[in-house]
Amino acid sequence: MSVADGFKRHDWSVDEILALYEAPLLDLVGRANAVHRAHHDACDVQKASLLSVKTGGCPEDCAYCPQSAHHREVDLTRQGLMAPAEVLGLAARAKVAGATRFCMGAAWREVRDGPAFDAVLAMVEGVRHLGMEACVTLGMLKPHQAARLAGAGLTAYNHNLDTGPDFYGSIVSTRTYADRLDTLAQVRAAGIELCSGGIIGMGETTRDRAAMLQVLACFEPHPESVPINALVPVEGTPLARRSRVDPLDLVRMVATARLVMPEARVRLSAGRSGLGREAQILCFLAGANSIFFGDTLLTTPNAGIGEDEALFAAIGPLAPTASIVAAPPA
Repeated sequence: MSVADGFKRHDWSVDEILALYEAPLLDLVGRANAVHRAHHDACDVQKASLLSVKTGGCPEDCAYCPQSAHHREVDLTRQGLMAPAEVLGLAARAKVAGATRFCMGAAWREVRDGPAFDAVLAMVEGVRHLGMEACVTLGMLKPHQAARLAGAGLTAYNHNLDTGPDFYGSIVSTRTYADRLDTLAQVRAAGIELCSGGIIGMGETTRDRAAMLQVLACFEPHPESVPINALVPVEGTPLARRSRVDPLDLVRMVATARLVMPEARVRLSAGRSGLGREAQILCFLAGANSIFFGDTLLTTPNAGIGEDEALFAAIGPLAPTASIVAAPPA
């Protein structure tokens, strides 16, 4: 059995994953890079674009999220659901800019049948007709709604676990961990790819981080997409005074995710704007193979277009994609 094959498992324990996470950094990154190269083209870094199609007013109380209606001190302009034609215009721009995946987020607790959901289905169909992967994050959903999304051609459904089961109650009280797992089960049953990861830097322990990865790594099959986010503290939210996460903690999280889910696309997501060029390159070396580009991720800052052009110029030629020339506003 090769080193890479030895990591393709679905029976990880939290202790095993924690031992990987806490391994000497150079050893951890080296092992992760070997597994990454065994399962992926090391020069393939997917560029994805993320758009908030309905902003603010969410009834959930997620402590990190500026879109929660519970956090009244947040300076955020609410926006109703965008029209499909406007969204598809931005998706077309994103494709020209080099994106192969277009992700749409609505600040809902759950999907409700009716005109708004019909509009989202039209967005999904339109993105697919553009030749792009389509991903949505809409909150909880029922089996028939998952089936309709699958029928529209949805590539993936994003529903993050946020953190490990033991720490979860410190961050969210309006939705249970079981609710999140049930939504992911509905998505998988409908034949849609899973996009699920979490956030570090919210006050959790390293064991909580390992526990989140353990839940995901014990799915069979593994999620096809695993976003790794660093908290972006937003004024007015309960986590506004949290310190920025150490960039090397993000490297460790990426490397560990790569080791325990070797075939997943590990997405370097929120918080990337706080990383220097070298830290981002180290994340790619450790197994990250996707970024979100554009100045905004839903409602939080992201690395700028010029910064990303400079980053990829420094790295050198990647797998063939269009160059980044513009990005849709969000």
